[in-house]
Amino acid sequence: MPLHEQIIPYLETAGLYHLARLNSQWFWIDEPLLSAFVERWRPETHTFHMPFGECTITLQDVAYQLGLPIDGEAVSGCLTDFENLMENGRPAWEWFRELFSELPPPNKVKQMTVHFTWFHERFRVPPANASEEIVRIYARAYIMMLLSSQLFADKNANQVHLRWLPYLASMEDLGRYSWGSAALAWLYRCLCHGTNRNVVNLAGPLQLLQSWIFWRFPSLRPSGFDVFEFLLASRWATYLPTTDAGDQRVVSARLCLDRFHDRDFMWEPYSAPDVVAVVHPDILIEEHRRLWMAVTSLIYFAAIEWHQVDIEWYRSSAEFSISLSLL
Repeated sequence: MPLHEQIIPYLETAGLYHLARLNSQWFWIDEPLLSAFVERWRPETHTFHMPFGECTITLQDVAYQLGLPIDGEAVSGCLTDFENLMENGRPAWEWFRELFSELPPPNKVKQMTVHFTWFHERFRVPPANASEEIVRIYARAYIMMLLSSQLFADKNANQVHLRWLPYLASMEDLGRYSWGSAALAWLYRCLCHGTNRNVVNLAGPLQLLQSWIFWRFPSLRPSGFDVFEFLLASRWATYLPTTDAGDQRVVSARLCLDRFHDRDFMWEPYSAPDVVAVVHPDILIEEHRRLWMAVTSLIYFAAIEWHQVDIEWYRSSAEFSISLSLL
């Protein structure tokens, strides 16, 4: 959905404006490359097992890549209230009507989800001279789409779940939540599911995973993307991977990863002066920086994963260890 000026203040209040800017550009995913990395994911430690040691995506990466807040309340705790509003299947939809002024047609509804095309078609462009309440409705629709189809996408990425109604009912409180830690928890959970040989499709905030790969492994970067700004993930927004010979590209990526040494991985990509120069000041606030080194649980509803940055990973044959808390 287009990002309209009228709804930007609501996105800023929610801490989702930077992500919305990234969402305004189509972000193509290189599935063969990501598949090769998923094969190296270890659910026991939440790390990618490489020839030179272990590496993983951290809260620091989330802050730099997506500009999401990593401090605040957990994205959880609303399900009890939500269930109380779903008695006989009616109250939740009455709440939906209250927040969006109408209900989707039956053919756009599946259990407790709405097909994203209804939101896209119905709330694509706010009417001229829209009242403040109408703008709020369009902002709710945009945020609901952003959360369901981008940040917390699952295998039913074309469906928007009603779990977000309690959050949208209080727009002013959206900024209280740690969207960044929730997104990382969901990515960890999706990577763990992806290691199951019966899982075919990848899910989760894959733009974060792909951008992390390109920033951390310079040899895997597409050429011609030397200029960047904040968000750092936006650097690759116009990247268009080839769709030819997908199976061969997976094999090629596997062989490439098998040959990597520690010198092929950037342990501190964000310390470069040109990166520091473009990063939003909010990302560098000291209380946020301390969270990058926190050993803590990452929560997204029922998904609870550990942010284990205190474990030392060893670089290949050299008897040298580095803590991820230094990243």
